[in-house]
Amino acid sequence: MPYQAKINPSMLSSDFAYLGDEAKRMVGCGADCLHMDVMDGHFVPNITLGAPIIKCLRKHTDVFLDCHMMVSNPEQWVDDFAKAGASLYCFHIEATKDAPALIDKIHAAGMKAGVAVKPGTPVEVVFDLVPKVEQILIMTVEPGFGGQKFMEDMLPKVAILREKFPDLDIEVDGGLSAETIDKAAAAGANVIVAGTGVFHAPDPSEAIQILRDSVNRRGKKE
Repeated sequence: MPYQAKINPSMLSSDFAYLGDEAKRMVGCGADCLHMDVMDGHFVPNITLGAPIIKCLRKHTDVFLDCHMMVSNPEQWVDDFAKAGASLYCFHIEATKDAPALIDKIHAAGMKAGVAVKPGTPVEVVFDLVPKVEQILIMTVEPGFGGQKFMEDMLPKVAILREKFPDLDIEVDGGLSAETIDKAAAAGANVIVAGTGVFHAPDPSEAIQILRDSVNRRGKKE
């Protein structure tokens, strides 16, 4: 079945002092959703935003908020993020001992569920979870910081998922830009997280359109 691009600018690259305005700007430039990088300084060596920031942002936009939970003990924060207005709660498979139970908890809280896979984790560990979730995220950098170099050697994971699960929303995160999107799209990714590749582009609208066109060219062939 054909699949469609979803372009998901990473708000980690925005100016946090103007987060509401930045969100509106990205939506105005054509973003389908917004990627919210949640880091706890433990699972990854950085600290970013949490549920209180999501709650504040939700007052300024009704856009889909894809919350990427780079945290230890992701079970702890499900209810807080649901109440804050998160749309999708994407936890790392490496951070939980009972992924099926966590997925059920996310759905019971009224959010969609996603599972993220770090570069060192084999993609096969999520196969049994695919029927239970709305999205799988393949990291194309080590999680924790923006602006890293795209890891092309992660794309076979994407290709394996696309072949096995043709209708799955497959997200890639890390180093995506006009220079790398064609390779990610060719592998079968359709949900594209881009931070510096959009926010630092001379024309963010054009950057988003380039990402979208690359994915949709591939998706229509499937």
